[in-house]
Amino acid sequence: MKDVYILGIETSCDETSAAVVRNGREILSHIISSQVRTHQKYGGVVPEIASREHSLHFEGVVQSALEEAGLGFDGLDGIAVTYGPGLVGSLLVGVAGAKALAYAARVPFIGINHLEGHIYANFLEEPDLKFPLLALLVSGGHTNLILFEGHGDFKVLGRTRDDAAGEALDKVARTLGLGYPGGPQIQKAAAGGNAAAFDFPRAMLEPQSLDFSFSGMKSAVLNTLNSARMKGITLPVPDLAASFQQAVVDVLVRKTLMALERNPVTSVVLAGGVAANTLLRQSLQGELKQRNISFVYPKPLLCTDNGAMIAAAGYYHFLQGNFAPWTLNAVPGLSLA
Repeated sequence: MKDVYILGIETSCDETSAAVVRNGREILSHIISSQVRTHQKYGGVVPEIASREHSLHFEGVVQSALEEAGLGFDGLDGIAVTYGPGLVGSLLVGVAGAKALAYAARVPFIGINHLEGHIYANFLEEPDLKFPLLALLVSGGHTNLILFEGHGDFKVLGRTRDDAAGEALDKVARTLGLGYPGGPQIQKAAAGGNAAAFDFPRAMLEPQSLDFSFSGMKSAVLNTLNSARMKGITLPVPDLAASFQQAVVDVLVRKTLMALERNPVTSVVLAGGVAANTLLRQSLQGELKQRNISFVYPKPLLCTDNGAMIAAAGYYHFLQGNFAPWTLNAVPGLSLA
């Protein structure tokens, strides 16, 4: 079978990324232009600034990805791009740019759901993953449990009802004065703290629900801080960070195990920015090893928003002939269901 080369483009939030992947598994190039420093002074991503930065860096990032892969546009079989969910201005830059490139190169134009892309990062890590599998997707904007029974065949078992896990980590980190992005800062601070110092709630919702809720857990931290300040007490930040991180991880792990009881699979994959969290990885690894279930997660670089995961997902769409029309537009609230 002829090798298939897909250019993947990702601009859903604050990373401008492009990558060339061969046969959905081999990364030939991977370029990421991050805006973290640009947004740090604001404590979070400013949408208008993000879209402008994408416009400035899009062409250079794509060109660098092609040069690193040793390919021209005539060597590509398809161009895949994230079209949602995400920030509408950021998505529009990627969709418009990818559409123009695909039209000019006369190759298929492939629209990819950002959440699906995150899960396919695991196929870059472990190409021989077998279906069915359970995916725990944990990021700044999303927290989902997804049953994958085949390429393009998936079912959302649970989703967040309010704050996503990553969003809650960001907000608590900002409250504790730890900076942005919050997830890595919480993990760093927690390394020197006592995870049992504060008994923050573990929101499990209804007995049979696989949905998530992190808003109340975040509020518990704020209430604890406010109560202490009113009494003139200064609480240790490392203990607060460690206790909150433990509470979030406990819920993620328990919900995953609940999903496994109802949907027996032989593999669990972790995806999204929070998938880089060491405590979450170790906790899931321990539980799944006891149950003889394979556990796969991407390297940290592939946990972030990146073009390689979009190219990987695009490859399987390409094989199925699942191409997007030229009328495809950005869909900021795109669902995985």
